[in-house]
Amino acid sequence: VSLTQARIDMSELDEDSDGFLQPYEMEAYIRGLIPNLAQLRDMPAEFIQMYCHIATHKFFFFCDPSRRGKACIKKILLSNCLQELMELHQESEGEAADTDQPENWFSLASTQRICDMFIDLDRDANGTLSEEELQGYADATLTDIFIQRAFDEHVRHGKTVNGLAWEMDFESFLDFVLALENKDTPEGLTYIFKCLDLQGKGYLTAADIHILFRDVREKWIQVGNYEVCIEDVRDEIWDMVKPVDPLRITLSDMLQCKQGGTIASMLIDVRGFWAHDNRENLLQEEGESLDIDGAV
Repeated sequence: VSLTQARIDMSELDEDSDGFLQPYEMEAYIRGLIPNLAQLRDMPAEFIQMYCHIATHKFFFFCDPSRRGKACIKKILLSNCLQELMELHQESEGEAADTDQPENWFSLASTQRICDMFIDLDRDANGTLSEEELQGYADATLTDIFIQRAFDEHVRHGKTVNGLAWEMDFESFLDFVLALENKDTPEGLTYIFKCLDLQGKGYLTAADIHILFRDVREKWIQVGNYEVCIEDVRDEIWDMVKPVDPLRITLSDMLQCKQGGTIASMLIDVRGFWAHDNRENLLQEEGESLDIDGAV
């Protein structure tokens, strides 16, 4: 599917001709593509509506960051999202290629994985996730304070309904997953930074880093790892970021240093800290694997 054809198809769906698509219009575009995307042709009919909804959500996460409820067609056409979706066209019938591509958000395996994940987490089957239920995400490697802050910033916004705290609906869950799976992007890092910004001041202080990593350290020790000094990690993060103001780290600093995703992982996910702590061993193993593959 050419960009020209995509632009024509999207423009035809743009009912008010303002150059933007609303979610239902984007869903209609994706629904029309499914028969032409080899890896999606055999999608169960009952899953098509949910698939289009999940696929559309990624476009709006990246192409409508201000959450206006509409995405610019030009921005959609130039986005990595459209390129990723079109990758599903490459698999033609009769080829014995592996169609299981969980790393591609738009693959059938990925969308089904996300649905299954939400259902598994929703232990009381009420269609929403509580903080306690969300703590089971990613084998419970995320810190409690990060889960709490995700609810504070992206779910409840300090409000309650009938005296009860808001729970996370499927829409908010998709945002959560997209942010965590795309931490190196400005959109993903912006989502996470709001959670890290404990005081809502637009920057992180040494005290914030201490509080955030304290929970990671606790999980780290619980699974039998060696003692780690919070101050050493804090200093390492400062060295990685090299903030403009030596006393505070801003979102801009995190984006500029090109290691924002790694730093975010270190502060919210014990598995992310483990990966950073073992980065040299992991790189060595990866290199050895490549050597073996090359020798075969």
